[in-house]
Amino acid sequence: MLPAGPAGRRVGYRKNEMDLLPGIPLGRTRRTLRGPAVATEGLLLVAHGSRCVQSESQVHALADLVSAALPGVAVDVGFLEMTDPPAGEVLDRLVERGCRRLAVLPVVLLGAGHAKSDVPAVLLDARRRHPAVEFRFGRPLGVSREPVELLGKAVTASGCAGLPLLVVARGTSDPDANAEAYKAARLIAEWTGAPFVHAGYSGVTTPSVPEAAELFGRLGYRRVAVAWWYLFHGRLIENGRRELAAAAAGGVEFVDCGYLGPDPALVPLVAARYREAVRGMVAVNCDTCAYRAPWPGREDRVGQAIGVGHSHLASEHFHRAAGHLHSDAP
Repeated sequence: MLPAGPAGRRVGYRKNEMDLLPGIPLGRTRRTLRGPAVATEGLLLVAHGSRCVQSESQVHALADLVSAALPGVAVDVGFLEMTDPPAGEVLDRLVERGCRRLAVLPVVLLGAGHAKSDVPAVLLDARRRHPAVEFRFGRPLGVSREPVELLGKAVTASGCAGLPLLVVARGTSDPDANAEAYKAARLIAEWTGAPFVHAGYSGVTTPSVPEAAELFGRLGYRRVAVAWWYLFHGRLIENGRRELAAAAAGGVEFVDCGYLGPDPALVPLVAARYREAVRGMVAVNCDTCAYRAPWPGREDRVGQAIGVGHSHLASEHFHRAAGHLHSDAP
């Protein structure tokens, strides 16, 4: 969790002052070389990208921590959209540094379209450009002990153990990913002893943040803990906080216990995902995946080729940067 971040913030009562770790600069982060200048082993951390400059800084901060834990491995960061550098461009740079085996990890919590289609599309495109290089794909961080424990401890540290709990997650069109958010919410509630827990989503699916917040008031709760199932800061958290501030006008106090951020406690999990990829031991849940078996309203996803969905954004991001036409979105 972020020690200088939003733990214990009361939505609607006190403005959050800082969402960055001490020493992380506010603004665009200058690209630095991590690991040896020449390396045969490499790791690319692929993040979504954001119009929020704090998000980029935090992604790089996590990469710095991961690099320190993996000596001898060239570690770098790339993005799918909105933030430079594009993931494909960074893969090319790692090959130029001598990498002959590259692990590519989606730095996301939920295995939705970005992890199942978009990042694999970046990897397949890199294989075509570099046929002599061995590329390995890793799984998302997922609903794992480390992030659950971090948010559970943050709720407790905010004085909210035993309070009803609202967990806000990124909404997706993937049923399995949305269900994983509910699983995370339940596990955090088990950690904190919450008498009631509900999940709200920042978009795409329901219940929305305002809808989820309203339920607590209808049930008679007047003080609610809020945990954000997000790795990094961004516009979705900012929008959600504004929505909760509006909901607080109805007489419910929402205590913001924060999001994960580039916490050192996440490094062993990232390192474990890297080692899984290198050893070819990646295991994912396919039982309820809409890409494997028909799901009502999403039947067209079964057997869908990798790269269908948002992947065109990652491809356009890469080619715009290659043509020196890319500029960051406002």
